[in-house]
Amino acid sequence: MTTRQKKHLWTAVHLLICILIGFVMAYPLLWMVGAAFKQNGEIYNNSHIFPRGEWVLTSWRDGWYGVGTLHFDTFIKNSILVVVPNVLFTILSCTLTAYGFARFRFVGKKIFFMLMLSLLMLPNAVIQVPTYILFRDFGWLNSYKPLIVPSLFASSSFLIFMLVQFFRGIPKDLDEAAIIDGCSSMGILVRILVPLCLPAMVSAGLFQFLWTWNDYFHPMLYLNSTNLYTVSLGLRMSLDATTGVQWNNIMAMSTLSILPCVVLFFCLQKHFVEGIAAGGLKG
Repeated sequence: MTTRQKKHLWTAVHLLICILIGFVMAYPLLWMVGAAFKQNGEIYNNSHIFPRGEWVLTSWRDGWYGVGTLHFDTFIKNSILVVVPNVLFTILSCTLTAYGFARFRFVGKKIFFMLMLSLLMLPNAVIQVPTYILFRDFGWLNSYKPLIVPSLFASSSFLIFMLVQFFRGIPKDLDEAAIIDGCSSMGILVRILVPLCLPAMVSAGLFQFLWTWNDYFHPMLYLNSTNLYTVSLGLRMSLDATTGVQWNNIMAMSTLSILPCVVLFFCLQKHFVEGIAAGGLKG
């Protein structure tokens, strides 16, 4: 066997291994999609991806109608009302904060940066009780304010650190050239740095979108009215039905609920990978 043939053989073996690993990782997702077309009883007895018996199409319609008078479009609309401002405010606040840490010198900069990084090691459960009491005193319970307002104040240390690393990888010579041309600090950010750090900002926005869209704990903690429920709470409410759990309906709506995440990831995959790689290697 020649060297070229060995190279092709190893390439084929590596490709086969990647396909097998990819199938194992994608199997739960494929099973969920297939379970939406199964009869409710077959879900318990059949581990195959697609149904062996009759294909059920009514699970999509029945699942969309939800529980009681609330339809699934209400939950999707509520999730959009939470996610869109959350993502926009997070990108804006984290970009401004990261720009300050990466480009300016001020008293206590290292201390503040260390405090910001230390929040990455702080368990989220530690701050839940004081945060809940704070929002209760503000009168924000049973509203979207506790889910949106914190994003205005750069509450994600991970995203700030990622953006700081990206800013540090951009030469400061560009800033100095812009200053000579008469740019202000905000002008440098808007005209020079933002176009260059667009992949990192897309990555930050995608992270925040996934975290907020899939969040179950915080909406459950702060929302009491069912007409304010997001997608995750709407799916959970379907499990509380007293007539029995229709798993094929839940699997159908679960498939619909993850479609925005999947579509958004594949549309922004190039910028996402570039932003993560650059944020981790530069600086």
